[in-house]
Amino acid sequence: MASGKEYTTDRIRNVAVLGHGGSGKTSLIEALCFVSGTSNRHGDVDNGTALTMHTPEEHAHEISIQMTPAYAEHNGVKVNLLDTPGYLDFTGEALSAVRVADAAIIVVSATSGIEVGTERVWEYCEARGIPRIFFVSMMDKEHADFDGVFQQIKKLSESALPVEIPIGEGPAFRGIINLFSEKAHIYKKETIKGEYDETDIPEDLKNKEAQWETELQETLATTDEDLLEKYLEGGKISREEAIDAMARGMARNEISPVFCGAAPLTYGIRALLSKLVELCPNPAESGTEIVGDQELMAEDEGPLAALVFKTMAEPHIGELSYFRIFSGKVASGAEVVNASDGRAEKLNHLSIPMGKERHEVPVLHAGDIGVVAKLKHTHTNDTLNNKGKKLSLDKIEFPSADIAVAIKGVSRNDEDKLGEVLPKLHEEDPTFSAAFNGELHQTIARGAGELHLDVQFERMERKYGVKVETGQPKIAYRETITRQAEGQGRHKKQSGGRGQFGDCKIRMSPRPRGAGYEFVNSIKGGVIPTKYVPSVDRGIREASVNGVIANYPLVDFAAECYDGSYHAVDSSDIAFKLAGSSAFRNVAEKCGPVLLEPIIEVLVTTPDEYVGDIMGDLTSRRGKVQGMDPSSGRTTVKAMVPESELYKYAATLRSITQGRAHHTRNFAGYEPAPHEVIEKVRAERAAERS
Repeated sequence: MASGKEYTTDRIRNVAVLGHGGSGKTSLIEALCFVSGTSNRHGDVDNGTALTMHTPEEHAHEISIQMTPAYAEHNGVKVNLLDTPGYLDFTGEALSAVRVADAAIIVVSATSGIEVGTERVWEYCEARGIPRIFFVSMMDKEHADFDGVFQQIKKLSESALPVEIPIGEGPAFRGIINLFSEKAHIYKKETIKGEYDETDIPEDLKNKEAQWETELQETLATTDEDLLEKYLEGGKISREEAIDAMARGMARNEISPVFCGAAPLTYGIRALLSKLVELCPNPAESGTEIVGDQELMAEDEGPLAALVFKTMAEPHIGELSYFRIFSGKVASGAEVVNASDGRAEKLNHLSIPMGKERHEVPVLHAGDIGVVAKLKHTHTNDTLNNKGKKLSLDKIEFPSADIAVAIKGVSRNDEDKLGEVLPKLHEEDPTFSAAFNGELHQTIARGAGELHLDVQFERMERKYGVKVETGQPKIAYRETITRQAEGQGRHKKQSGGRGQFGDCKIRMSPRPRGAGYEFVNSIKGGVIPTKYVPSVDRGIREASVNGVIANYPLVDFAAECYDGSYHAVDSSDIAFKLAGSSAFRNVAEKCGPVLLEPIIEVLVTTPDEYVGDIMGDLTSRRGKVQGMDPSSGRTTVKAMVPESELYKYAATLRSITQGRAHHTRNFAGYEPAPHEVIEKVRAERAAERS
């Protein structure tokens, strides 16, 4: 294991790198680390050598799948860079990064512009309130359009403000104009680390530069009364004053500077790297964490509070725990405790993460990001403290699952291992979960999308050698009755010696939805001895587990036992239990039985332009729209939809809205199913039994 440097809090920046899938986030981090010298190789996403995109699943799908930390260094300052997936299936990884970052780079493709993933990560940053920088990537690609993309960025954020403008676009992209220095950076041909010649501004861009430089000066002047007075008196804001004003404006989320470049060519990387250090806050400047009535600062002297934001298991290494220190400092080999259960952990081989590598360090200071292996009792969202302390930091709020599938092992050996392996996958990715449903007799896996689940199953096969097959989850239907009826159940058996005899008459009637089962004892005159009446109840209760339509549990009914007979010698508990079961089957058929299907309350939040399509789709699923709540260009549609109609609904919703809508589900209750559904379910159950 390589050794790393020690950085004090004032020399640390924590930056999440966010954006839509394919916008160039991984390539940007690759270039920042290479140009800064923390990585000695300039890897490439296309040939599978990228620093922060190294797992077999990422290579197979050619996209980032997990959040991976790395770091660059500039002027003695360490910039922790958190690479995140851009695809919505892996949005939990982006949320983890935002939780532990003090600033963010929003990467936007110069050819594609603002996309749904851009909008989503912007919302995450807004909720967290962290400063943001825009980086317009891929300026060297055909159809690159900086001005057009900036107009899209401006719609997303009125605080966006260019601090660089490109010289050329597409294959003609060759430099940038730095609006702070008012100089052109012309990149040297065949440059390896973004070297450039500083020149005067090209003649054809002087008017454009003057326009943007004026807007920059005016915007920065409004951040400070002294600067505003200086500007109004005709003075010019110096570069040093401008950088300081920009940093203050970013901290208040009043300004989001816009940079540009081409990461694979390393164009624009040096300027971005220096501004990350100059403009982004260090951990001590980025605010405090509130734990109960205690306010935690990023300072070494404070009590240790470190949040585990990611857990990853690798063969031959064990479980790796990635954490951010919000308060205090920690030394390699230190003993700490997990705030959730008070168990002790030892931080052996304390390291800082660099892609798939770890660089061992003697000490980590407040605000830094570290990684240790083989913690025994600590998982994602746990907080590590000094002994004798219990300071639990706010957890990462992961999104709820959008999709569910039934899984089973391909072989008996695979099936036997599922109970051991599935919790390990959940530890690595809390947006994935799986559990066995005893009623349905299926293991149900839940995740954020079809691709998300596919990747989890690929990972399960690679790491643990377990293969699964997938299918549609069964539906937990119920049955009930709609009218009162009565009848008899008799069990009589004589086969030599003591026989069996039980005889009861029951009256069944419907109860309100959700009221459950009720047994009423109306026996008079001892026609059934008191000691046998509970057996009748037990027989009815057990028989009701398999209803009379399709063998689903029959619910919400009352059973009154009002008459019967017995034999002094042959009657017994088991005989009356069997008589009760027989009575249930005889009477339930006469009570107008109906099939109940589970109904789900679906809340869909969508841009206004898709409301009509979404309502049409919900109606086609037998959904009943209950209302709409419009707000700021988005509408939340509330509908009640049968659960059987919602299989893979998340994929359909993404298709309808280009991924710009999201939904939540809550169980609402049961309602009678229509005749065609009853016939379909009855046929499916018959096929299962055959």
